[in-house]
Amino acid sequence: MSDTHVLIAGAGPTGLTLGIDLARRGVPALIVERADGLFPGSRGKGLQPRTMEVFDDLGVLDRIRAGGGRYPRQMLWRDGRQLGEHRLMEPVEPTEEAPYEGWMVPQWRTQRLLRDRLEELGGKVAFGREVTGVTQDEEGVTAHFAAGPPLRARYLVATDGGRSAVRRAVGTALTGEAVDPLPMLVADVRISGLDRDWWHLFPPREGEDEFLTLCPLAGTDDFQLVARFTEGTRVDLSPEAVRRVVAARTHLAAEDVTEVLWASDFRPRAALADRFRVGRVFLAGDAAHVHSPAGGQGLNTSVQDAYNLGWKLDAVLSGGADASLLDSYEEERRTVAAAMLGLSTRIHRGEAKRGGATLQLDLGYRESSLSAETRTEPGPVRAGDRAPDGRVDGVRLFDAFRGPHWSLLALGTDVPEPPAGVRLVRGPSHRTYGTGLFLVRPDGYVGWAGDTPDGLGAYLARPGRH
Repeated sequence: MSDTHVLIAGAGPTGLTLGIDLARRGVPALIVERADGLFPGSRGKGLQPRTMEVFDDLGVLDRIRAGGGRYPRQMLWRDGRQLGEHRLMEPVEPTEEAPYEGWMVPQWRTQRLLRDRLEELGGKVAFGREVTGVTQDEEGVTAHFAAGPPLRARYLVATDGGRSAVRRAVGTALTGEAVDPLPMLVADVRISGLDRDWWHLFPPREGEDEFLTLCPLAGTDDFQLVARFTEGTRVDLSPEAVRRVVAARTHLAAEDVTEVLWASDFRPRAALADRFRVGRVFLAGDAAHVHSPAGGQGLNTSVQDAYNLGWKLDAVLSGGADASLLDSYEEERRTVAAAMLGLSTRIHRGEAKRGGATLQLDLGYRESSLSAETRTEPGPVRAGDRAPDGRVDGVRLFDAFRGPHWSLLALGTDVPEPPAGVRLVRGPSHRTYGTGLFLVRPDGYVGWAGDTPDGLGAYLARPGRH
């Protein structure tokens, strides 16, 4: 007997995204969280365009847009004088194929909006449930807690952060390195007398390591403060110490910091779990990969872990798919996570700049066992690639894709009616896709592509389809 089909340990962005995806599919799931409430800080504030596409599909995009804003321009300061504007990266304008821009929302608000959506769909979070142990057998997983009775589930997903208790319980190592040996502070503060139109940068002087940044958080009265310290410094998180740091490194006075809402210290590191699946236990988000904050990849990669896993769990639990389908989660996501870790590290060390790769629109699964490209002359969109937006005979593709189903694009090619559960969009050859048939997975990636319907039926009959 199981208490639920899927137990999700951790109510961060990863766990909440997975909870929403399972709830809209009707898969019984429960999120447990060791804290008494949601994370209170702004830490993961940047949402990449691909994540905005995920939130569109999950029904939270409008709320995310209303709860945040565009990235502010950056202003360099020295000795109380403005030195001029600085660009993190060249602005990327939305297009018909990629309609969303990067968006800044403090992490605490993103999580509240995700929780609201989860509850609308009938899902729930049980707070104050700290996982202390995990046992599993051929039929399911049992999670044990510091307080309260154990819970039994058919599968357990660890989304409980970089110090994941679940990961330790299943004996999986997190292998990595320090990206920067210097300690750092991140805090949410309220400041008087500072222009909210700019992301303010106070760089280190020549030969020094200490810097400070103050980024206005859209839709709030707050700034996110990030500061780096010299090696060996014990970072003091008290409000008085935060005020002293601001006064020492900027033209502002300590009393200009009117409130310190939240503060935390960290040392940037990059680490990857040796495995993303151990039997009936899956690792996702920071439990599987820990990033430097540079480049804004951690939260975004984590959300897409959940988005990749949700439809596969549904296929196995509700659709009759063979459990081997779940092996493709590690196959696909561990490769992507490793690439994003490398990118974050290079950006942090100044070896690379933010650019197209940080948008996560070009990530895909061409080498996956779930990708089948059968065309004699494939075009720019191939099996394993993200399926771009666009219009086909007046139908917006993202509108057609939205939901837990598969979709079939028939572009300049005849095709019989697909099986139940596959939405068909017909039209002429398309400027982005070209000509052919494109079977789009529930997570928005092309699974199969062909010149003719030959082979489509065989692909749909594979274990991952049912």
